[in-house]
Amino acid sequence: MRGIRALIAIALLVGAPAAWAAPVIDCPMRDAPFSIQSPIVDILLNTDAKALVETQAGDLLKTLPPRFFSTTAPTFAAILTMEKLAAMKGTGATDLSALDAALRKIPVTPGDRIARCARYDNDRPALTLPAGRPRLLLFEKMTGFRDGPSVDAARAAFQAMAKRNGWALVVTDKGGAMRPSVLRRFDAVIWNNVSGDVLTLSQRKAFRAYLESGGGFIGVHGSAGDPATFWNWYVDNLIGARFAGHPMNPQFQDARIALSDAKSPLASGLPSEWVMNDEWYSFTANPRATGADIIATLDESTYSPVGMDGMQLRMGDHPIAWSRCVGKGRMFYSAIGHRPETYGAAPYVRMLENAIRWTGTKSACQTRPVR
Repeated sequence: MRGIRALIAIALLVGAPAAWAAPVIDCPMRDAPFSIQSPIVDILLNTDAKALVETQAGDLLKTLPPRFFSTTAPTFAAILTMEKLAAMKGTGATDLSALDAALRKIPVTPGDRIARCARYDNDRPALTLPAGRPRLLLFEKMTGFRDGPSVDAARAAFQAMAKRNGWALVVTDKGGAMRPSVLRRFDAVIWNNVSGDVLTLSQRKAFRAYLESGGGFIGVHGSAGDPATFWNWYVDNLIGARFAGHPMNPQFQDARIALSDAKSPLASGLPSEWVMNDEWYSFTANPRATGADIIATLDESTYSPVGMDGMQLRMGDHPIAWSRCVGKGRMFYSAIGHRPETYGAAPYVRMLENAIRWTGTKSACQTRPVR
């Protein structure tokens, strides 16, 4: 309790925003030592850590434009580590061992803890839920990369679907919505291109419990597209795949999507194949191996899966949309959706509508055979 009171007192002294009824003190990385696995934003917020990185690995910070290293969320610096940045540039992580050792010697101060927690929130949004079922919460909090056009297009598409189908949908960008008293009002939560670590420890616990007890989750595109992630359960158990990269030069390409599981309720009304133009994600492992039911795959022969600096992104079997049971709950993820135009493509709209109907079903999820 003494440590908590100290944090609150310091937050008030440094001018905590008036909207903070109480400072966030249970952010996941609050007490973590500085290291090459730290979010770069946390390093930049500490004068000594920043100076050390600029002295020993300053060239790495020039890998990306300066705007990527803002210390105000949302910022790309929240979804990058020095280790990940080195890998992107082709420098082995072992080259950073001296930097890592030096960073770990820098003490984590109460001010550091406050700065780290400042990008989280405990705000309880006032949500007016209209009539209709399923009841949907469209979640849009971002601390990492925010691509405004794709977020806005997805929101408009989901709102149009809700109006067309008589569903109840409300929108929030507050992590404080992830609490039992709010979540129990909804049949499914849609993560709209959410990027960055956005939930406190208590919010993570509430969200996971909601899903495992029968809630629904839909994630689109950027909700599983961060270079560095800091919640293992989310990427390894819920999504079941970690982002590897996407093509560059060109970033957006036509590719053929093939229906993988025509018997799935999520495939209802979809053509056996169709072509779209988008930013195509690859993953470090196949979600099929973690028990996901693959809804659709990419035909890698129809586009060039080559990323930054010639990085090979070929997966062979390349899932692009899948579902799974999470305890009694249901999840659906689609990696489609960077370009705003994708949210107007008839097959994709139908897939997302199917996903809402399926994840919003209240009966306990039944595991399908691994395919």
